[in-house]
Amino acid sequence: MTPERPHSTPRTGDPSSRLSIDVRREPGDDHSERDELRAALLGDPPRIPSKYFYDHTGSVLFEEITRLPEYYPTRAERGLLEARAAEIVETTRATTLVELGAGAATKTPILLDAMEAAGRLRCYVPVDVAQSMVRHVAEELTGRYPRLEVFGIVGDFVEHLPELPAEGERRLVAFLGSTIGNFGPEERVEFLSHIAEQMGPEDRFLLGVDLVKPAEVLHAAYNDEAGITAEFNRNILGVMNRVFRADFELDAFEHRAVFEPVERRIEMWLVPRSDQRVTIEELDLVLELPAGRGILTEISSKFDRASVAAMFEGAGLTLDAWYEEDPALVGRFALALGRRRDRISPSGE
Repeated sequence: MTPERPHSTPRTGDPSSRLSIDVRREPGDDHSERDELRAALLGDPPRIPSKYFYDHTGSVLFEEITRLPEYYPTRAERGLLEARAAEIVETTRATTLVELGAGAATKTPILLDAMEAAGRLRCYVPVDVAQSMVRHVAEELTGRYPRLEVFGIVGDFVEHLPELPAEGERRLVAFLGSTIGNFGPEERVEFLSHIAEQMGPEDRFLLGVDLVKPAEVLHAAYNDEAGITAEFNRNILGVMNRVFRADFELDAFEHRAVFEPVERRIEMWLVPRSDQRVTIEELDLVLELPAGRGILTEISSKFDRASVAAMFEGAGLTLDAWYEEDPALVGRFALALGRRRDRISPSGE
């Protein structure tokens, strides 16, 4: 089924007339998703895919994390967007902003304001797994921008890439927050390859990446004194209990986040303080977890320009522009702007 497309001519008036939301999938409502989760939990080490963080509670907790003094990435990316948004809009000439994993879209208005100032703002497409967040963002932004069309998609932003509105507009596809670091190396290239396949020759791709920095800075960012990250991490077990009828005892698990220097990534774990026997009814699974045997819930890889350029190259993208904070700043972050690499046949045609 092809989703309804936003109107090509922006309209004013009732914000609800400029808003449409297509619910493709929510966590737990697909057999292949159950199979994927079951296999991950039976792996070595057992894993829970990080997409399960973002139910409504998890999304709210993450927004709290972004305001913590230790957690620099959101402030660093926001500052970079504020400094470079006008340049990005001028370079891309985009009229539609597609945001993958939009969440609460707290940084999105920076780009939308720049597009509006340039007279180019037409449409915004938030894609997120949390329906409540997509609806909230859509309603807020149609109220804020009187000529903006919003077409929200609720679902997995990897699976539903082919369903993004395409015709008639220059699109800027944004994947912010260094969420790309949550993918393994092969997964990153595969994901970006899917994006490249969906991009037209005039489309551009904007990627936020957290840069390599001292381990103590990274450790503090993922082990905040207020314990919000620990609560966010344990909430993923609450999602398992609610969606998959599991019986995890949340307080029986310790949050642990460590930096692995060889892989250049943070790893987040939930480590049982004592032996745990967990029944997950929807997966027909009984999980035996000895004390100290952690469940891996997230990786967060860190990058530099060379690794991003190589990743783009492997995915069929070309790195056109690189926007980086002052190297003297401890919260170094970067925005990478790319386009689909031209397809050239072996004969040169």
